[in-house]
Parts: sequence; structure tokens; C-alpha cells
Amino acid sequence: MTESTTSDVVLTSEQIAGLLPHRYPFALVDRVIAHDPGVSATAIKNVTMNEPQFQGHFPERPLMPGVLIVEAMAQVGGLIVTQMPDLPKGLFVFAGIDGVRFRRPVVPGDQLVIRCELLSLKRKRFGKVKAEATVDGDLACSGELMFSLVD
Repeated sequence: MTESTTSDVVLTSEQIAGLLPHRYPFALVDRVIAHDPGVSATAIKNVTMNEPQFQGHFPERPLMPGVLIVEAMAQVGGLIVTQMPDLPKGLFVFAGIDGVRFRRPVVPGDQLVIRCELLSLKRKRFGKVKAEATVDGDLACSGELMFSLVD
């Protein structure tokens, strides 16, 4: 995947809320900095200490749970397909996760840069994205995420 060279906001948090169904505390994309509908997206997730998961994961050494990193990547993947013309209306949900690996801890104060690229879309109902999340240029998580349309 190519590195984004822009820090301009392409989609604000308000615009993202108009495209994705997720709401607090599960809205995990703060802004989109690059977006090619139907092809790829790059977004930012600012990790802050006042997020609810850090009360229990772990109070003495807060770490962002891996499942939330994967969910943030999936939400960025969802932004790719929400802007595609000719897709049926409905909700895209997880259908599978392949090859996900965690390479470094993500902690409060980090900024996740999440890049997703659409690998395939079959029958306008089943899709696969390649996703990676980095912090300060270091790979934190990567994998392939599958989704399907729920009528």
C-alpha cells in the first residue's frame, strides 16, 4: 500500500458518522486523510486515555485491545465500500479475518494511521480488504478482513 503524503482532512468525524453506523463508544475512526472510493482509504484513530476500554485493559499498563485495532481497520474498510455506486443498501458485517498479526503495542497517546485497500468484491455482497495500522511509521497490526452484506 502506498504511504499517504497529505495531512488534509478528506472526511471529518461528522461525515464519517453519516457513512458508518457505529456510534460511541464504538466509532473508532476520527478522520479520513485519503480516500479513493471503491479502491482505498487512509484514516486516523487517536488513542486517548479517557476511552472506556482502558479502565480494565489494563489499569496499570493500558494497551489498546487487539480486537479494537482490528475493528478500527474494518471501519476504514467499510468507508471504501460505502461510497461505491450501485451497491445494494444494507449493512456490511465481518465475515472473516485472515492473517492478522500484532507487531507492537498501541497505547494512549498513540495515533493509529490505518490504510485499507479493496482486494475483491464479489456479487456486490462479499468483499475483502488488505489492512494495516501503523504508529509513527511502525507496523502495529496487519491482515485481511472479509465482509458480507446483511439485507
